[in-house]
Amino acid sequence: MAKRNNKIKIILIVVIIAIVLITGGSMMYLNGIGAVDSGNKETVTVDIPEGSGASYIVQILDEQGLVKNTTFAKIHARIGGYDSLQANSYMFSKSMTLPEMFEAINTGDFNYISKEKFTIIEGASIPQAAEAIAAEMPFTADEIIKKWSDRDYLESLIKKYWFLTDDIMNKEIMYPLEGYIYPETYFVTTEAPSIEEITTSILDKTDEELTARKAEISASGRTIHEFLTLASIVENESLFEKDRPMIAGVFINRLDKDMPLQSDITVLYALQEKRVDVTYDDLEVESKYNTYKNTGLPVGPVCAVPGRTMDDVLNYEKSDYLYFFATEDGKVLYSKTVEEHNKLVKDNMWY
Repeated sequence: MAKRNNKIKIILIVVIIAIVLITGGSMMYLNGIGAVDSGNKETVTVDIPEGSGASYIVQILDEQGLVKNTTFAKIHARIGGYDSLQANSYMFSKSMTLPEMFEAINTGDFNYISKEKFTIIEGASIPQAAEAIAAEMPFTADEIIKKWSDRDYLESLIKKYWFLTDDIMNKEIMYPLEGYIYPETYFVTTEAPSIEEITTSILDKTDEELTARKAEISASGRTIHEFLTLASIVENESLFEKDRPMIAGVFINRLDKDMPLQSDITVLYALQEKRVDVTYDDLEVESKYNTYKNTGLPVGPVCAVPGRTMDDVLNYEKSDYLYFFATEDGKVLYSKTVEEHNKLVKDNMWY
């Protein structure tokens, strides 16, 4: 009888262990195919090419940071029974589970498919950004600019976004949101988006980029508005990426010495023109953007600033240079004195 009882106990123990292992394994599996970050609603664009199998889609999702556990994700891809995975551009977030994303791809769920997109290029001004959006969306550039100039609307944005301050309300500023419209390709998932919805998607991206650099910007001693103003000048003054840190350093040297920046692109912005040559008459324009007539930074940014330029300004190259001049082939020549600079300009003038 004792031996029989021992066998029963052993069987019970084995059953209990099996149940624990099965239950534990199931919990691990469910957790592994769960959401990466249930609180992160930010959308990520995922391009699924034609002919993509379930395992390859796991790889694509993983590269976008949407997979919590690749092993369990691959298991799910095999046993999920997905037989009609549809190629398209989808809008997913880290708050979605793997089964939710696979179901959307398997059914071609219209709610997650990117319907439209527009691109704001690096260095674009507000009018250029508005034109780019209007080319793809159901409103005109004038309507966008009008909304972006509406003071009541701007006040609501200031309350919503930490990086927008009363600086943008300065009446000397041409376009209040200049410099705050982040250059990027944006995907639109709603069928009839409003200007407000478009603006929110853009400013959310700006928020992401500035928040990532918030501590460094603060350490620079400049406000967000001042920082974006300086970075926008560097963006439009630099033809090649390798020159930006040095050019940023030149402008910072001039600011530190309380010298006028004498940036041609700020004068051209005041005139709302895009060209290379600047005349003596141009330099006389009465504007807070004219950095020949005014010392310090202009009243606001002059273009859309990408993250790479922000980083170049934050990590500028130190030197004793106070002047620079770009030759026709884009080579930048630097000088420490005005005499050196004038000679370089005379010897290399091309416009």
